[in-house]
Amino acid sequence: MGKGENTRSMILDAALAQASEGGFESLTIGTLAARTGLSKSGLFAHFGSREELQIAAIDRAAERFAETVFAPALQAPRGLPRVRAIFEHWLQWTDDSGLAYGCPLHAAAIEFDDRPGPVRERLVAHFDRLQRNLERALDLAVAEGQLPAGSDVAQLAFEALGIVFAYYHGARLLRRPEAAVRARAAFDRLLSAATAAA
Repeated sequence: MGKGENTRSMILDAALAQASEGGFESLTIGTLAARTGLSKSGLFAHFGSREELQIAAIDRAAERFAETVFAPALQAPRGLPRVRAIFEHWLQWTDDSGLAYGCPLHAAAIEFDDRPGPVRERLVAHFDRLQRNLERALDLAVAEGQLPAGSDVAQLAFEALGIVFAYYHGARLLRRPEAAVRARAAFDRLLSAATAAA
């Protein structure tokens, strides 16, 4: 990468850390200038507005999520082993990617769920892609005969997402040390019920 690309990458990493810590509402040119030691004018050279900065940070978060969760899961065999790998990497992804304050995408989804505009639209696109990728992994489990033909993979993906979000709630907000154990137990029950007719 050139100097400009390196600087932009450094800025986006700092933006992710800021968003993880304080939410996307805390992400401004001013707070990022203070965090990075760069001038506001230097930041404006990379991002013309706060909204553009927020969208770029969401893109970086989604890119890091894909690298941390989906890319390593592709090393697992097709079907349920890969679905399980996605789930395991998902539980660990903020720790593995160095985001000490939780998932910035999850935080952004709460902040922008009822606020129309380009930031919300970008979030919706990323979560739609995430759900499609999970459904594709479940479709492969059907193709491998590990889930019954005709399984409602959209419903299974929906429930898996619910388990992950319940895990975030238990682990981050309530500080329940058993949150990961409960999430894994819930996911195991979900897959056991889905495979019962296979």
